[in-house]
Amino acid sequence: MNLSDFQNKDVISIEDGKKIGNIIDCKIDPVDGVILSFLIEPFKGVFSFRGSNKIEVEYKNISKIGEDVILVDYRE
Repeated sequence: MNLSDFQNKDVISIEDGKKIGNIIDCKIDPVDGVILSFLIEPFKGVFSFRGSNKIEVEYKNISKIGEDVILVDYRE
């Protein structure tokens, strides 16, 4: 699977079912070559005035990677 395959999926919190955002990058262990975490650009709703801070979600907190979404254990 390519990074671009992940970038096309919405990232959803299993805690409350809300869309967190979309994956924009990932961190990879240079020694082992395994994914350590994903960097997510937060979803900005119509009435949202949040800044553009990136969210980092560790790979171990991903519950399921589906066809259209990625479910993560994430709490703000």
